[in-house]
Amino acid sequence: MTPTAAPLDILLLPTWLVPVEPAGVVLREHGLGIRDGRIAFIGPRAAALKLQAAEVRELPGMLLSPGLINAHGHAAMSLFRGLADDLPLMTWLEKHIWPAEAKWVDEAFVRDGTDLAIAEQLKGGITCFSDMYFYPKVASDCVHNSGMRAQIAIPILDFPIPGASTADEAIRQGIELFGDLKHHPRVNITFGPHAPYTVCDANLEKIRVIAEELDAAIHMHVHETAGEVQQAVEQTGERPLARLSRLGLLGPRFQAVHMTQISEDDLVLLVESNTSVIHCPESNLKLASGFCPVERLWQAGVNVALGTDGAASNNDLDLLGETRTAAMLAKAVAGSATALDAHRALRMATLNGARAMGLDTEIGSLELGKAADIVAFDLSGLAQQPIYDPVSQLIYATGRDCVKHLWVAGKQLLDDRRLTRMDEQQLTATAVAWGRRISGQHE
Repeated sequence: MTPTAAPLDILLLPTWLVPVEPAGVVLREHGLGIRDGRIAFIGPRAAALKLQAAEVRELPGMLLSPGLINAHGHAAMSLFRGLADDLPLMTWLEKHIWPAEAKWVDEAFVRDGTDLAIAEQLKGGITCFSDMYFYPKVASDCVHNSGMRAQIAIPILDFPIPGASTADEAIRQGIELFGDLKHHPRVNITFGPHAPYTVCDANLEKIRVIAEELDAAIHMHVHETAGEVQQAVEQTGERPLARLSRLGLLGPRFQAVHMTQISEDDLVLLVESNTSVIHCPESNLKLASGFCPVERLWQAGVNVALGTDGAASNNDLDLLGETRTAAMLAKAVAGSATALDAHRALRMATLNGARAMGLDTEIGSLELGKAADIVAFDLSGLAQQPIYDPVSQLIYATGRDCVKHLWVAGKQLLDDRRLTRMDEQQLTATAVAWGRRISGQHE
């Protein structure tokens, strides 16, 4: 870009700029320019200062990176945060979460819970998230109004769920919502069969056919626990991933969430199909579900992205904290201190998430022409000093309270830690009121 080009809308001048692609690069004293919601300039500070810009923001002591991408969660479940802690997965689901959902989940619950989750994620540096929960149209409206970016997975199960009495009804709703939003700049609709143990072959085949026709992704919990895999083998003689492969679901648009149990045959299927794995380490740890072998997958060439899961099993939507946990856990599981280094961990939380969602040409790295989904982390605090490698400091020594500014498609949604389009006090009051209702204080 030359100084005679059209003026920039905003020029950002951080101490460090980490584009993620190319891998491992840290640019010092560089500027990034945004025009019409896209990255229009990246270059040395001296060249940046010669450009015309409607606004210039000096960001001393800050690291600019692509916005974090939370590749798996259940946003509205933020209203169930802490409701049923310290329980194994199936007890947690069958005795607590599913009954609570049957009693409380309606459109108002999903709207208020999703708004709460969006605000928490924006304040934590997340610019894009994947959501898999009931009343997906309500969730997509929340995303639209917030200015955030999201993938909305239509939940599909063999039994009635809030908002859909049959799998066919859920699929029909998904097709309609896909059609309504296919040109939306920030919302992608995908299909979300819940898990192999809750969706039969016939419904999975319907989903595969429709997803192929629409070129839509499929997002599904797979191999979350050893018990799930063992039960499937005992009942059918087939591992769940092998079944999904036989039914033709695996492929570059398939997102396999959790994958804590991976045999050699499973690994071959993942590699050959180019399936993405979504790793949710903290939820898996808290529910004692198992460990996804991230380094083994990475070295085999599998795209591994990162998700928080829902706040009912995490209990936060802190992807920066999740990234640190992922990096630490990967080393312990691999038995190697070099597994999942800080730069690769950041890539997993950004570009790999974009790739899993089929959005890697649009977001996930700071490159010319991509959407300006950007976060500024403040590394000037005492706990971050001294700084030898700012990316290591970000992953291993920085919390989400250091998120200072955030932009989605060039629109600033967080300015000096303040949400620009959402009322934090009102969101807090609404969440407190839900908590009182659900706990029985005001029935």
